[in-house]
Amino acid sequence: MNVTTDPRRPIRNPGATPPLIALRDVRKTYETGGGLSVEVLHGISLEIHQGEFVAIMGASGSGKSTLMNILGCLDRPTSGHYFFAGQDVAGFSRDELAELRRDAFGFVFQSYNLIAGATALENVEMPGIYAGMAREAREHRAAGLLAQLGLADRLDHRPNQLSGGQQQRVSIARALMNGGRIILADEPTGALDSRAGAEVMALLRELACAGHTIILVTHDHDVAAHADRLIQIADGLISSDSGAYLPAERALAAPPAIQVPTGRLRFLGDTVEAAKMALRALHRNIFRTILTLLGIVIGVGSVVAMLAVGEGAKQDVMARISAMGTNQLVIRPGMPNQRGPSSTAGITSLVPADADAIAALPNVLAAVSERNTSATLRFGNVDYQTQVTGTTEGLPIIRDWALASGSFFTAADVRAYASVAVLGQTVVKNLFPDGGDPIDQMVLIGNAPFRVIGVLAAKGAAAFGQDMDDNVFVPLTTASLRIFGQRNIRAITVAVADTTRMDETQDAITQLLIQRHGIEDFQIRNMASIVEAASATGTTMTILLGSIAAISLVVGGIGVMNIMLVSVSERTREIGIRMATGARTRNILQQFLVEAVIVSVLGGIIGVATGIAAAYVVQAVGLPIQLSLPVMAMSLGCAAAVGLVFGLAPAIKAAHLDPVIALSSE
Repeated sequence: MNVTTDPRRPIRNPGATPPLIALRDVRKTYETGGGLSVEVLHGISLEIHQGEFVAIMGASGSGKSTLMNILGCLDRPTSGHYFFAGQDVAGFSRDELAELRRDAFGFVFQSYNLIAGATALENVEMPGIYAGMAREAREHRAAGLLAQLGLADRLDHRPNQLSGGQQQRVSIARALMNGGRIILADEPTGALDSRAGAEVMALLRELACAGHTIILVTHDHDVAAHADRLIQIADGLISSDSGAYLPAERALAAPPAIQVPTGRLRFLGDTVEAAKMALRALHRNIFRTILTLLGIVIGVGSVVAMLAVGEGAKQDVMARISAMGTNQLVIRPGMPNQRGPSSTAGITSLVPADADAIAALPNVLAAVSERNTSATLRFGNVDYQTQVTGTTEGLPIIRDWALASGSFFTAADVRAYASVAVLGQTVVKNLFPDGGDPIDQMVLIGNAPFRVIGVLAAKGAAAFGQDMDDNVFVPLTTASLRIFGQRNIRAITVAVADTTRMDETQDAITQLLIQRHGIEDFQIRNMASIVEAASATGTTMTILLGSIAAISLVVGGIGVMNIMLVSVSERTREIGIRMATGARTRNILQQFLVEAVIVSVLGGIIGVATGIAAAYVVQAVGLPIQLSLPVMAMSLGCAAAVGLVFGLAPAIKAAHLDPVIALSSE
């Protein structure tokens, strides 16, 4: 650094200016367990002025490191007062101490305390991150500091690629990142050879000449000799102090502090930087990251696939019910809440005349009588057993069922007892396996011949699994005479014009049939109610499937928490370094929460892709699926929430570590 060294000058009276640091009867006691306590500092009183170069010297166990931790706001005194620039900081909160460390202090440690996975530039940038500096300004300042310290060609080198002297220079650059008003150096040459140690001490001397306050802790007399003031400490007390020494030509103005942004921009900047640091940490432990992702991938994939299958099954059932018509009322014989037909006063419970009377009611599009039975059809040498339904000409309207070829029988055919039939697609495939045209062919239903006049379009499976295409439709009059041998009917299907008046129409039909029969010997089934009930049942089943799948997502979240707890334990020293460089409780909490959320969201994205693939595999084996973008978005949201919830405990643990204990962790 281009700073002219300052020759020693006579002592300048320090009393002209208030001390930068003042300790008043500071004591420090440690609890050792079992109710025992040990007092390390026994009432230290000390003043240090701006611009001093002070060496605190003492044997191992004398309390010098504890004193340095208190001076650097890494630790608190048990009693006494610590005044910084006239302000008593002994009662500051954790975050207030962190802000003071960030804005006023820079640390140079014997073991360098660089983050192993970060480059030299990233290590130096760290205090600027917690000061909220813009990325471009931060990188420019960090690169400039490293260049001044002779490391311009080492910006992208990691600590294990640097020598001990180079690592210590990176540590000094980091201490200067936010101005470094006060540099605290703990045995800065202890891990260096004599040449590198001399270079580091020369740098500290230059910083002192430039106006930085240097507090050096050492047990080496040769190192202490570089300081202007020597304080000896023994058994927790100051045994000697050479007195304040401020060379006359030394600049007493403090180096400019970094301006810290506040508000929304600061929060967004912190979040972005936390995300970058989280991605670097995850990349450094890629195998562990993959294992962490696995639980979330399985959980989210299960949710997506299971909900797709559940929703697909629900939609399939609803489609089958809808194929039967949702604007219908189905009337069957039998007392309410009882099964089977009934009759009163010799009148059959339901007869075709009832359907004719219902058709004349308001809001009724059509009323179709039906009766069916199982019968054997024969064409040529082919026999096929199927369902034969006797009905009226309104069935295509009721069922919304188009014809593939030919025509449906008419009201005239019904009145004339015509021996005509309309076949379903399944019947055609089985009765005419060679693909011949069935129109105008004669088929036997039982022993009665019928002429085929039409083929219905494919309808598929209805609700409850029956094949709607496996059916033959003939005029009800003809079927009653030649197939059933009875005139009563098994059902009347009513198509309603306005579904909003469905209940009103049902009441009118009920009153009409009671009037005709003299008793309520019938049951009315509202298809809209059935659809609603089926929909509710399908929704319940989908929720059940999703809940079962969500259990695996919770298990994945527990995995995230366990891995994050391991990560906190492994990175305790890193956390201490971040705290020493100005990270507040919120910064550490935010970093680990963001890390957990990123892992979970990455796992969620992969899980969604996996769930989609699994759903298509299920579809390939014949089960219906219904993929939904809202479900996928919800799954990703749940994954992020899982990361947030299960990452909270490890993040809180990390954020509340004691800086001194964290820094001493191996």
